[in-house]
Amino acid sequence: MVVGIGTLIFRLHGCRSLKEKRTVVKAIIGRIRNHFNASVAEVGANDVHQRAEIGFALVGNSQALVNAKIDNIFNMVEALGLAEMIDTDMEIIHL
Repeated sequence: MVVGIGTLIFRLHGCRSLKEKRTVVKAIIGRIRNHFNASVAEVGANDVHQRAEIGFALVGNSQALVNAKIDNIFNMVEALGLAEMIDTDMEIIHL
């Protein structure tokens, strides 16, 4: 079993309230869940209006498949243009 985990960090320009931030974060999380069947959650910077940290996890049977899906998640979220992606991180674990 291969587990892939990733973190996306965004800068949200123009968000003046947590409600505005939540709208953007929910849209990003929903797209990742629907397209990739991944476990996704906001994992940090919960009280900061202009920053969002989203984490996700995938499970598969080959490293190549999990790595490709993580790369596709990074590319799709960047293409959405809902927020500026300032950092990404990923790790693949063999169990």
